Amino acid sequence: MVAAALIFGVVYVLIASEKVDKTIAAMLGAAVVVFSGLIPYEQALSDVDLNVIYLLVGMMTIVNILSTTGVFEWMAILVGQKAKGNGVVLLVLLLVVTAVVSAFLDNVTTIILIAPVTILITQILEIETIPFLILEAVFSNIGGTATLVGDPPNVLIGSRAHIPFNDFILDLGPIIAVIMVLSLVIIVRLLGKGIRPPEEAKSRLMRATPRKAIVNPKRLRRASVIFFMVVIGFFLSHLLHVEPGLIAIAGAFLMVLVCRVDVHDILGKVEWNTIMFFVGLFMLIGCLDYVGLFTFLGHHLIDLTQGNLLLTCISILWLSALLSAIVDNIPLVMSMIPLIKSIIPVFAVKMGLDPNSATALAPISEPLYWSLALGACLGGNGSLVGASANVVISQIAKRNNYEITFGKFTRYGLPLMLFSIVISSVYIYLRYFFW
Repeated sequence: MVAAALIFGVVYVLIASEKVDKTIAAMLGAAVVVFSGLIPYEQALSDVDLNVIYLLVGMMTIVNILSTTGVFEWMAILVGQKAKGNGVVLLVLLLVVTAVVSAFLDNVTTIILIAPVTILITQILEIETIPFLILEAVFSNIGGTATLVGDPPNVLIGSRAHIPFNDFILDLGPIIAVIMVLSLVIIVRLLGKGIRPPEEAKSRLMRATPRKAIVNPKRLRRASVIFFMVVIGFFLSHLLHVEPGLIAIAGAFLMVLVCRVDVHDILGKVEWNTIMFFVGLFMLIGCLDYVGLFTFLGHHLIDLTQGNLLLTCISILWLSALLSAIVDNIPLVMSMIPLIKSIIPVFAVKMGLDPNSATALAPISEPLYWSLALGACLGGNGSLVGASANVVISQIAKRNNYEITFGKFTRYGLPLMLFSIVISSVYIYLRYFFW
């Protein structure tokens, strides 16, 4: 356990210091834990989430095909004109759209779709691009927390704790809306004065004709049909029992076929360094889970709280948030769910409740699971490697000659993450323990 934690710590320091490319650091770290016998190779491979890999490759391919039609230029001009070239209004509009869309699509897909539009519109208005991109990643993680399908940790919690879709919206939706609004107020107050496009750029944007940006209408029509089929597939994936990754990869190759795009050329544009980074990271995190680190931390957490339910909820919230800023939140949540299930009957006996009645256990199980969901999803904003959306947007930025460093992301993401967890702590207390 100690050796695995040390290896991960070295890799994390290399990524944070940016002395070594993060893909190289992650892949070499994965190789070290396998070579050292800390995890069997077959187990490490099984820890690679192919659903995420397929989703990334599929959506990157779809976006690359759509980009050849001029649709992102059209959207950028249209959005900029709706905001009348006002930088602050534009920022708020993009962040709200990102959060809302992320609540119903996964946040990685949202980022892959919204980032190209953002880059183009900030270039047109001659304003700084990097703060927009970082904050969109942050808001994709915030918005994804509100629903069962918005973020992978919620999918796991909903499935393994048998919590329905509507409960996520009713219990997490209100606090996420509050966090969104308060975060927007903070962002506008801190950054608003610095987002002022030159008058010449605003005038140029307002004179532009959006429809002239479409360079291949025929391909756009064909690609749009496939794209909307993929989106509908995402919404129906749980009913169809088909993973979003399979829907995305199938849709991508169907689009290649229908749009008659050269498959070698379009696959060459996929961010393969991002894909390999995730492969290495999944293997590293899988090793930490394999050696029992997460379970070890969870049991010690319960010992420290000494059976106090409120303190246990707040501890789960903060521990999952801080760990999610460092490691992938999927294995973290997978380890925490059995722990929560095991302590619910303990609290039930202590409080004189029927441990066999789901209704009687609701006052115990609900605050515990919502604490885990809020901590794991919102905690991803704490660092560049804390959430998949963060990594993806940094690679998209790099491909467009913008450098989102570990430090830059942390400067924006960490304060907002800590702020959102403080608000969540107050919410858990007021909602479940105040009366």
